[in-house]
Parts: sequence; structure tokens; C-alpha cells
Amino acid sequence: MVSAKRRENIIRILQTATGPVKGTDLADKLGVTRQVIVQDIAILRAAGEDIIATPRGYIMLNLIQPKASTKTIACRHHTNEEMEQELTAIVDLGGSIIDVLIEHPVYGEKRGVLMISSRQDVKDFMKSLENGYAQPLASLTGGVHLHTIQVRDEESYLRIRKELKKRGFLIEE
Repeated sequence: MVSAKRRENIIRILQTATGPVKGTDLADKLGVTRQVIVQDIAILRAAGEDIIATPRGYIMLNLIQPKASTKTIACRHHTNEEMEQELTAIVDLGGSIIDVLIEHPVYGEKRGVLMISSRQDVKDFMKSLENGYAQPLASLTGGVHLHTIQVRDEESYLRIRKELKKRGFLIEE
């Protein structure tokens, strides 16, 4: 009974949040450990809640841009500078980058949740790479990767594709 009420509170907090909510913040608000929150999130996901974990915390996927359209684009870049240009072009033209996906020759599909929707998010992401925390997934595939992006309308999507093509980042059929 107590755990069911706590999970309802987690949903309420995430639905009213203006951005990602850290697991430690949820734990503090609800008077439990972070591990309990991780277990509750797993139970909520299994029950069909669209909760995703980002580097900045948990977020309800359907609240990012509720009326937005989700698209997949295939890209290629070779340097971190080009990656920053690619991500910045997408957000500047009205897109949010939900994730990055690569097809690894041994492990199959590998996905990283990004949740990048502003220039500041791009800067934060690039800083985490510069700090040496990890290499980008695309480094495992010679720069080839997919992004799931959200756009407010078809016009924004077409502008993003045009700009990425112009810069040589878009992989087309």
C-alpha cells in the first residue's frame, strides 16, 4: 500500500516537473533511498509509464513535446567539433534530440538517451565528453549513427534535414 502511494507520488512529481528530476531528489522528497526509487521506476516502466532516465534525471517522455512529431535521422560525423555542430543545428532549427542509436557489430543496437533540446544542453553534453567521462557511441561505428528527434512540425523537420545535408552530416538513401 505504501509503495503504491509512493509510485503515484513519483508519477505526480514527474508530470509536474519543468525538467528532469534526479533520483536522489525523488528519494529525499519521498523519504526513501535512491535504490528504492530505481526499483519503483522499474515497476512503473513495466506497468507502461513512459519514464526515461537521462544524464540529468528522470523525465516523462510524453511531456517533452506532447504535440511534437518523432522522426529518425541517419547521420555521420568524424570529430567532436562536427558532433557539436550537428547537435546545435538540430536544436537551433526547432528539434529536440531524444537519443542516439548505433548498430554495433558484436552487441547489436546500442542506444543512449540524450534529451538535448537547447544550446546549453549541447554545451553540457560536450563538456561531459571533454571531461573524459566517455566516448560518443558513434566513435564505435566510424561516426555513423541514428538520432530520434522530436520536431513541432514537418517544416522544422525539413529545415533540419536540409541543414544537416548542407553540412555533410546527413546520410541519405
